[in-house]
Amino acid sequence: MSSLYKPFSVSEGPCKDAILRRGCTPQQHHATLTRIPSAGGGSTRTFTPIPNIYPGQRNLAAAAIGGRKITHPWKAILAGGIAGGIEICITFPTEYVKTQLQLDERANPPRYRGIGDCVKLTVQDHGLRGLYRGLSSLLYGSIPKSAVRFGTFEVLSNPMRDATGRLDNKGSLLCGLGAGIAEAVLVVCPMETVKVKFIHDQCSLRPRYRGFFHGVREIIRDQGVRGTYQGLTATLLKQGSNQAIRFYVMNLLRNWYKGDDPGRDMHPLVTAMFGATAGAASVFGNTPLDVVKTRMQGLEAHRYKSTMDCAFQILKNEGPQAYAFPRNYYFFFNIFFSFSLHFHALNCRFYKGTVPRLGRVCLDVAIVFVLYEEVVKLLNNVWRTD
Repeated sequence: MSSLYKPFSVSEGPCKDAILRRGCTPQQHHATLTRIPSAGGGSTRTFTPIPNIYPGQRNLAAAAIGGRKITHPWKAILAGGIAGGIEICITFPTEYVKTQLQLDERANPPRYRGIGDCVKLTVQDHGLRGLYRGLSSLLYGSIPKSAVRFGTFEVLSNPMRDATGRLDNKGSLLCGLGAGIAEAVLVVCPMETVKVKFIHDQCSLRPRYRGFFHGVREIIRDQGVRGTYQGLTATLLKQGSNQAIRFYVMNLLRNWYKGDDPGRDMHPLVTAMFGATAGAASVFGNTPLDVVKTRMQGLEAHRYKSTMDCAFQILKNEGPQAYAFPRNYYFFFNIFFSFSLHFHALNCRFYKGTVPRLGRVCLDVAIVFVLYEEVVKLLNNVWRTD
C-alpha cells in the first residue's frame, strides 16, 4: 500500500475536510476518497490520499495529520520578533553591566570592584537612565535578531522532523548552528558593534555619540560600513555556538519531558526552567568567545590584528604571565601550583563578566522561549496556515 495514503477516521459530527464520518456515505466524498480492495478479496477499504508532495514536505504533512502542529516560518518570524523586543527591555541593565566589566581591562587600574559597584557608579554618574545606555541599538536589533533566529530554525528543522513532529538532538544542534550563523551575519554583528561602542563611549571623558542614529552615522563616516562589522569572525563563532547549545539543550529537555507523547503541552514555568538551563549551558560553553568578541568591537579594537590575535593578547598580557609563580618548592609541587595559578588566571580573564552574563542570559533565554511559545499559540488561534 502506498505510503501516501492514510486510513480515514470515523466519528460523530458533520462531514468536514473529506473525512468520512458516521452517517455519511463514501459517494459524498467521491472527489477525495479512494477505495482500495483489501487483501484476500474481502470488503474494500477507503483511504484519504495526501496530495503529491516533494520529499522535503512529506514529514510535514505526516506530522500535521498525526496531530503535531508545525510552526509556519512566518509565524516563527513574527513571534520571535515580539518575544525579542519584550525580553530586551526587561534584561538590558544586566547586559550593560556585563559589557562594562568586560571592557574594564586589567592593564589599567580597574574602575569597578564588582557588579554592585558598577551599578552604583553608573547611577551616580548618569542616573538610572545610564543603565539603559545603548538600549536603542540593541532594541532595534533584538526584534529582527529573534525573528531571524526562530524563523531560520523552523525553516531548517521542519523538514528534519519525523512523522510525529519530533526533532532529534543532532538535528536541533545543526539547526541551532544555522540559526546562530544567520542572525550573526544579518543582525547581530552590526548591532553588537554599535552597542559596544555606545557603552564604551560613555566611559570617555567627552562622549561623542548623542544617540543611536548619530552614533551610527559617526561610525560609518569614520570607518565605513565595514566599521559596523568589526569582530565578524568572533561573532559568527559566538552566535553559532550559542544557538547550537541552546536549541540542543532545549530540544533535549523537551523530548525528555514529553516522552512518548509529542502532543503533550508544556506549562510556561516548565518552558522557563528549560530555557534557563539552556541559557546557562551556553554561557559556560562560549563566554571566552564573548569576551574576545566584545574586545574586537570596542573603541580600542585597533589594537588587535585579528580575532586570534585578540585572544592571544588576552592570554599573553592578562593571563598566566601576570602572576609570579613560586620557585622555592620541590619540583612536582612547583608544577602543581604553577598549573593551578595558570588555570585560575586564564579563567579570570576569559570568563570575566560571567556572573552578570549568566544572570542575563538565563533570564533572557527563559523569557524568550516562554514568550515565543505563547505568541505562537495566540497566532495559531487567529492565523490559520494549515
